[in-house]
Amino acid sequence: MLLEERRWIAEVMREGRPGERYVIAGWVEAVRRHGGVVFVIVRDRSGRMQVVAKRNVSREAWETARELSRESVVAVKGILVESKAALGGRELQAEEILVLNEAEPLPIEPGGKTASLAIRLRYRWIDLREPRHATPIIAAAVAAEAASRWFSEHGFVEVFTPKIVASATEGGAEVFPIIYFDKEAFLAQSPQLYKQMGVIAGLERVYEIGPAFRAEKSHTARHLTEFTSVDFEMGFIRGFEDVMRVVEGVVTAMIEAVQRDERTRPLLEEYYPQALELRPPKEYPRVSIDEAYKLLRNAGLELGEDEDLGTEGERRLGEIYEREYGAPLVFVTHYPWAVRPFYTMRVREEPWGCPEEPRFTNPRRTYSFDLLFRGMEVATGGQREHCPAILEAQIREKGLNPKAFEWYLEMFRHGAPPHGGAGIGLERVVMQLLGLSNIREARMVPRDPEHLVP
Repeated sequence: MLLEERRWIAEVMREGRPGERYVIAGWVEAVRRHGGVVFVIVRDRSGRMQVVAKRNVSREAWETARELSRESVVAVKGILVESKAALGGRELQAEEILVLNEAEPLPIEPGGKTASLAIRLRYRWIDLREPRHATPIIAAAVAAEAASRWFSEHGFVEVFTPKIVASATEGGAEVFPIIYFDKEAFLAQSPQLYKQMGVIAGLERVYEIGPAFRAEKSHTARHLTEFTSVDFEMGFIRGFEDVMRVVEGVVTAMIEAVQRDERTRPLLEEYYPQALELRPPKEYPRVSIDEAYKLLRNAGLELGEDEDLGTEGERRLGEIYEREYGAPLVFVTHYPWAVRPFYTMRVREEPWGCPEEPRFTNPRRTYSFDLLFRGMEVATGGQREHCPAILEAQIREKGLNPKAFEWYLEMFRHGAPPHGGAGIGLERVVMQLLGLSNIREARMVPRDPEHLVP
């Protein structure tokens, strides 16, 4: 069986010895027929290689090569020879070609060079055969591995939280309702409440890399209804600055891994060279939301004192920091309470304790932050309110029913340390690092209001 001897194309091109026999396997990218010689470009995940089938060397291989259709799957056994005219200066002189699956006429060109993004997504299995389009998917895998490794090395425990929940994590209507036997349930917007359970249960530092769901009817280039969230929560923090330092460490590890990993670096060099130029600072700049308002006002964008920055505000602020300070990554801190979830801690005295009468020094501001990466929010986090009485009051203040969160509130009555955490959008980090124009390109099979198939 030829596949038992199969080698990666890149490995053969790099380490193979001329004159020796090798087996490669992959997809037929192109076929050129010239009388008694047929040239076939075979592609696997690692790269491309030219196969030469000569009638006077192996008539059977030559006849098979002549009939090959594009994107058919083949295995080829042959002798490695040097060739200045071949890709990479080497080619395989075919002795045997086994057709594993013959491809029918293609609905789109691999890589969708002449197709819209919508059509490319419809035929994603063909689209991703183009290495340029596969690069973001591989980069996301490398980035997720790097994040997991960072957390493990820094004492975090990986947890796996429910994705079917009884109430909306963040409140509001941006949830997907489902039928859970005879009850109504929802797809989880985030693992937030369960991350906090992990801390309160005594695990102290937890993380999860998994799906999150947002029922937003958004058609922008930066939103998905299903995305991968890199989440963590940590107990006994001194303040939300501790959380920001973890975000810095994780995001830097993700970026540097994609830049250095042997699976992605050659792809970046060929298709996304600008991604290799980015140098994350040792400490990301911090700017308070009130200072951000001033900077944006000076740049001609007026925002209210309790408004979120929004897409345009984030974009302009990112431009200011990259232009003025050479900083592609910047934290915006102390977001308004009006735009933060109920579990966020508002600015108050003694944020580490649970006073009977909390003294809010600025109840309109919170110990929370967003991380902007080249003008796009890629992470959100902060310190959580850990006092049950304050939490219940904040749930009511947000117009939610405390009864829907009874199990959650009960946790805090049984001993909850000061804690905080964040969620990092995996696809957004990849999108901004590679300079993609649409976040859908950073996910293998994206979900948005229009795409439910494939």
